[in-house]
Amino acid sequence: MPEKTEETRAAELRDQVVNELIADGAITSDAVADVLRTVPRHLFTPEASLEDAYSAYNAVITKRDGSGSAVSSVSAPQIQAFMLEQAGIRPGMRVLEIGSGGLNAAYLATLAGGAGEVTTVDIDPEVTDRASRLLKENGYPQVRVVTADAHQGVPDHAPYDRIIVTVGAWDIPPAWTNQLTEHGRIVVPLRMRGLMRSVALQRVGDHLFSTSARICGFVPMQGAGARESRVLLPTGTDEIALRFDDGLPTDPSLLDNAVRTPRVEIWTGVRVKRGVPVDSLQLYLATVLPGFCTMALEPALDTGLVAPYNKRFSLAAVSGDGRDFAYVTPRPAIGDDTHFEYGVHALGPGATGFAEEVAEHLRDWDRDHRDGPGPRITVHPAGTPDDRMSAPADARIIEKEHSRIALSWSTVPAADQDIPHHTTEEEGE
Repeated sequence: MPEKTEETRAAELRDQVVNELIADGAITSDAVADVLRTVPRHLFTPEASLEDAYSAYNAVITKRDGSGSAVSSVSAPQIQAFMLEQAGIRPGMRVLEIGSGGLNAAYLATLAGGAGEVTTVDIDPEVTDRASRLLKENGYPQVRVVTADAHQGVPDHAPYDRIIVTVGAWDIPPAWTNQLTEHGRIVVPLRMRGLMRSVALQRVGDHLFSTSARICGFVPMQGAGARESRVLLPTGTDEIALRFDDGLPTDPSLLDNAVRTPRVEIWTGVRVKRGVPVDSLQLYLATVLPGFCTMALEPALDTGLVAPYNKRFSLAAVSGDGRDFAYVTPRPAIGDDTHFEYGVHALGPGATGFAEEVAEHLRDWDRDHRDGPGPRITVHPAGTPDDRMSAPADARIIEKEHSRIALSWSTVPAADQDIPHHTTEEEGE
């Protein structure tokens, strides 16, 4: 039997990855399935082997900075597929992609067809040179490639029916909303309290409503839209880092004595099957805990002061008086090796009370929200008064430089029922 050619093998791998993504729900339409079967992904990822190029859940890193951190990549097929589904590209649409790689622009151009227009923009000339070359070499010369800081969008070719952002964004600048058509949609990996979700947002006037949200991971935005989180190292230990996305507590020194108190542990009875994502739990705690943050532990300095299941990432929070901190951690459920049980560990003079407070939120999520649609997310311009925001009174408001983002777990107001909403919980890259 003659050996398979590279193209034959690549076609088989494309079919394989599409079938896999249909099975796990990332692909739900014939249009997205067809485009992933058709466009030769491996030709846009020459850095990778065929098998690595067509790995369903792994990105291909295309550029690193001096410290070795990824600054540009071709996202995993799973991520690209569900973002294309979120976007709902139809023939004839005008589309802006923020963050270039070449491959995704080829997908967009195929979906938009000959009557559509695709513009892709990136701040890094090395990235746009690469994208431009690969697009031309592989039959997509119609894609417009622009080198610019996309914080201001690309006004020369606006308005856009769809804007697809393929880098992690801390905020949504006014230009992005203003450059959408009246009923246009933006799909953006949005960072909310340190948690990133690919959110599909529909424009209604000067604000945006979510239609879906998916867990994801992306390299961070560069340029004017870059925003670093703040890290707090409680005095008395070098092993614990608390990371805050929207600024440190008012008086970080109040935590100085927390690590000198015994650790309190409370187990909640809340069980989750192993391997099942807890996306909605993460967002729920980020919504209801004012001092929400994430905790990472330096393994080389681990003294056992804290004992998280995941040393690199745990949901955490600082108490209202700033003197205690707690983190959420699972353990194998007693007598059931198919499930985890969630608990709360806390340190500080008021650790017992704070641990109980966080544990009660876990139980509230388990009782009222774990099987629900997830939060309603709305985005209004910064400065919009509370009574002018299209969000329930109980919504958690996250203040950004250019926007006010509201997360609500209440029933969607009747006036917004014409805009569909769902959240799918899947692991991202």
